[in-house]
Amino acid sequence: MRTAAIVLSAGRGTRMQSDIPKQYMLLNEKPVLYYSLKAFQDSSVSTIILVTGKEDVEFCRNEIVEKYNITKVSAIVPGGKERYHSVYEGLKQLSDYDYVLIHDGARPCVEIDTIERSIQAAVEEEACVVGMPVKDTIKVSDENGFAVATPDRSTLWMIQTPQSFSYPLIDQAYRELMERLDKEPQNVPSITDDAMVAEYIFGKKVKLIPGSYMNIKITTPEDIRVAEGFLKKLEKL
Repeated sequence: MRTAAIVLSAGRGTRMQSDIPKQYMLLNEKPVLYYSLKAFQDSSVSTIILVTGKEDVEFCRNEIVEKYNITKVSAIVPGGKERYHSVYEGLKQLSDYDYVLIHDGARPCVEIDTIERSIQAAVEEEACVVGMPVKDTIKVSDENGFAVATPDRSTLWMIQTPQSFSYPLIDQAYRELMERLDKEPQNVPSITDDAMVAEYIFGKKVKLIPGSYMNIKITTPEDIRVAEGFLKKLEKL
């Protein structure tokens, strides 16, 4: 069984309020991106495709992949304008794989156990995402900021990554998505994660499996301090 991981690191992180992209900010003297790559390096995946900004390819190669001996990285490629463009660029580097995991490089606290369970769920279900049940009550607002609905909290999950799929399924789904974006972009809904691509193109039911409340995405300055604490707990530092 051949399994690949696509790690996305092309975002600029405007909410971080920093000149340094969030994935390259330091957590205990190592870049945020290092921890995601190291988790997949130590997992059972066969290869890692790193997708980054065009201007960051050489930096990632020299200062992260080679510096920290992440030997499973087989390609470092520029991403695209939107997340789905970047995923597609990563998928184009693969062929003849059985399963693929897609992960945000700004989630440094992903655990190897989560990766392995994601692979197993993809084997069983063809499509799965990790996430956790929400803890808070969620309100739906109108355009003026007034609450208009309160969904049943027991049905709501915070979706994380990795998101894991049969490679033929997600590869074909992305190819068809790109064709539709070329031909009729006005009819394509907003796509914010990979599960939506499988759902939109094929109507595929996607299995939800528990991840971890520690598997946060670095988005704001406060997240750096939180991640440092989680990484210490996970003994990654």
